Amino acid sequence: MNRESIQAEALQVILNNKRAGLGISMGVGKTRVALQHLVAKYNPLLSVLVVAPKRTIFKAWEDEMVKMGVEHLNDHITYTTYLSLHKQDASAYDIVYLDECHSLLMSHEKFLALYTGPIVGLTGTPPVRKGTDKYFMVNKYCPIKYEFSVDDASDSGILNQYQIIIHQLHLSDDRTLKKNKKDGGYWYTSEVSDYDYQTGRLEQANTMAQKKFAGVMRMRSVMDYATKENYTKNLLGNMEQKCIVFANTQKQADRICKHSFHSKNKLAEENLELFSDGRINHLSCVLQLSEGISIPNLKQGVILHSYGNEKKSAQRIGRLLRLSPDQTATCHILCYMNTVDEQWVTSALEGFDKTKIRYYNPLNN
Repeated sequence: MNRESIQAEALQVILNNKRAGLGISMGVGKTRVALQHLVAKYNPLLSVLVVAPKRTIFKAWEDEMVKMGVEHLNDHITYTTYLSLHKQDASAYDIVYLDECHSLLMSHEKFLALYTGPIVGLTGTPPVRKGTDKYFMVNKYCPIKYEFSVDDASDSGILNQYQIIIHQLHLSDDRTLKKNKKDGGYWYTSEVSDYDYQTGRLEQANTMAQKKFAGVMRMRSVMDYATKENYTKNLLGNMEQKCIVFANTQKQADRICKHSFHSKNKLAEENLELFSDGRINHLSCVLQLSEGISIPNLKQGVILHSYGNEKKSAQRIGRLLRLSPDQTATCHILCYMNTVDEQWVTSALEGFDKTKIRYYNPLNN
C-alpha cells in the first residue's frame, strides 16, 4: 500500500463514523487525512476546533493546508491546547479534531461530555493499557477505528526498516556516586547500594502520595547514574555513522557529546545545522528533537532512558525512520538489568515488532 491508498482508507473510516480515532504511524499523513475530512465536511459557516498538546503542532496544520491549497480552511479553525480545552465553549464547534489524542485525560471530560458533534482523534501511539485514563478517554470519545502502525509503514516501504538493540547493562558496585548531605557535606556510595536504598523507600511507603514521591525519586536517581553515560561515550567512539543521543538532562547531553542541542545551549541551532548537513556525526539532545525535526541520513540513535512511555520512545525512534525505504536504522536502548528499568523498556516497546528487537549483553560478548 502507498500513502495515498492508506489515507483514502482512513478518510473513509472517519467519514463513516461520527466519532473515530486513527492510529496511524508518523510519515503516513495523519494531518492530511484530517484536512481531507474537513474539506469533505466544509460549508461557509463551519466552525472547527483543533486540540493538540503543543502549539508548535498547529503550524503543521497550517503548513499542510498550504501544501494542499486549502488555506481558506484556517479561517474556520480555532486552535487550543489540551491544557486550555476547558476554556472552550462546547456548543461553538461543528467538528473537533483531537491531535495526539493519546494526550486525553479525565480532566478533559468536562468539555467532551458537553460536546455532541463529530470527533476525529489522531495518534501514532494509541493507548493500549486498559484501566488507564488515556485508554478510557480515547475509547469513549474517539475509539480507534483504523490503524496503520510503524511496522506496517516500514513493511510497505513508506518508512525505512529499523532494528532495536537493547544493551543490557549492570549497575556499578564502585563507590563513585556522590551524594550531598543536608549540612552541606557529601559522601560516596555505589549505584547498586543507592538503587537498593531507593527501592527500599518505595516499598516502605504507606500512602499513594508517598509511593508516587518515592517512585519519582528512584527514577531520578536511576537517570543520574553514570554507567549509561560512560557506556554511551564508548559506543559513540566506535561509531562513524550519524547518530543522535537522547540524554536525560541538559548537563548530561553536554557531557556525552561535544555538540548538543537544548534550550540553554547558545550554539544549539548551529549544532543542529552542522549535524543536519553532515559536518558532524554525533549530536546529543534532551526532549526538543523528539518531534517536528527530520535529520537526513540519520542511521543510529541512542536512548538512555525509556520512561516506560511508548509515546516518547516512538517519537524518538521515529527520528530514525526518515531514510530511504531500502535502508535500515538502528536504535540502541540502554537498560539496567535486575532493576525497574527492565519493566520500563518492556512497556516502552510494547507496540513494536518483537522480531526487530534483539538483546546485547556486553559482558557476554
